[in-house]
Amino acid sequence: MFDVSVAYFPIGRKTFDMETANRYFKETKSWLQKYSMNLSAPQEILTSVEELEAFIQGANQKPDLLLFQMITFADAEFIVKLMDHYKQSILVWSVREPEIGGRLRLNSLTGGNSTCNALKYFKRDYDFLLGNPTEGYTQKKLLSKLKAKQVQKKLSTLAVGVVGEHPPGFFFSGTDELELKKQMGVRVHHLHLHDLFKKSMEAPEEEWRPMLESAASKVVGLNKDEETAIKFAKFSSHLKKYIDTHGIKATAVRCWPDFFTEMGAAACSTLSQFTEDGVVSSCESDIHGAITMYIQRELSGGAAPYLGDLVHLNEESNSVVFWHCGAGAYSLAHPATGAVAGVHPNRKLGFTLEFGLKPGQVTIARLSKLSDCYRMLIMRGEALDRPQCFNGTTVEVQLRGDAKTVVHSLMMEGFEPHYSIIYDDAVEELIELSKMLGIEAVTYL
Repeated sequence: MFDVSVAYFPIGRKTFDMETANRYFKETKSWLQKYSMNLSAPQEILTSVEELEAFIQGANQKPDLLLFQMITFADAEFIVKLMDHYKQSILVWSVREPEIGGRLRLNSLTGGNSTCNALKYFKRDYDFLLGNPTEGYTQKKLLSKLKAKQVQKKLSTLAVGVVGEHPPGFFFSGTDELELKKQMGVRVHHLHLHDLFKKSMEAPEEEWRPMLESAASKVVGLNKDEETAIKFAKFSSHLKKYIDTHGIKATAVRCWPDFFTEMGAAACSTLSQFTEDGVVSSCESDIHGAITMYIQRELSGGAAPYLGDLVHLNEESNSVVFWHCGAGAYSLAHPATGAVAGVHPNRKLGFTLEFGLKPGQVTIARLSKLSDCYRMLIMRGEALDRPQCFNGTTVEVQLRGDAKTVVHSLMMEGFEPHYSIIYDDAVEELIELSKMLGIEAVTYL
């Protein structure tokens, strides 16, 4: 069930087959009651504008979703009345004729057509759905909208903890905080990295020991006596305490050079532990990358996402490799190896993660920022059952379409070099969310 309020307006005229119309009405209402925590719905089909007006007066005046179901034909007088009361986007829904031949019993599609014509004329935002309430396609479409709306609501209260400024030249990792708040409701909460270093190293053992024990239970070969492992536990537990206190659900962390030069340990393990535990975390202070990870996690029911660079093209297998230097939620590791403790491939400091990711269907996404607007990159792929390609964490993904052409297009479109990957098919939900946020969805499907 979703924390989404739905206002359901079933529309019909008594001159049509009301027995069939009422069956569709009951099936729709029953389905909505299973998935919406707050449903406003009439007891019967609304068969006059006066009945519609009366229902509106008692319905939720600020629903998250408006569902306008043309169960039979009805003229545009109904939708014009609805527009007088609501400014939100409207989903217009027509059902199918119960049978072909003889009398046209519902003429629902024409009613939907008339409604959409009026909405377009008045320049209102709307979407259209054709199908019966028991159809798999119809239910999947509605579920996508409910999921996307729930994530949009969560974004409006999301705080991203930005731990230090992004490294020099990583301009894509930053953001315009006012624009971000206006477009998506997301706010940025700044933390001073060097203060965290100092205070975390002073923490008593009883505060950081549980973090170390948790990591050791999940990471193969982690030596709990290693200095870098202890530093990981101290920093991670101190930061976790802070973000829990301040309601932060995602972090973007300046991992280099400061972690190596000031703390003497890698940040990769902290990012991995946090993402594993449900606080998605990006490296190199990538704010939009962290938001993308958060979106994907929420759309997939809490699964851990992976953030990586696009580093290799394999034309033979029509695939690309995503990599990062040692960050990845432990549960993403290939089951044959598990998540293995390692050291940073360039700095030779621990602890980092070493593994190839597990195989499976994935969705690749990126909340992208151009100079004048946001957009959402959306791609489908299949994570292949391949060994680790480079030191760090890697996954080889077979793309839809020609991989070489896709890579060239990504470069020409100027997408940021961090891509978020989730083990789920979240494509439709991401497209719906993009519509709700008023941003372009750029798809490679």
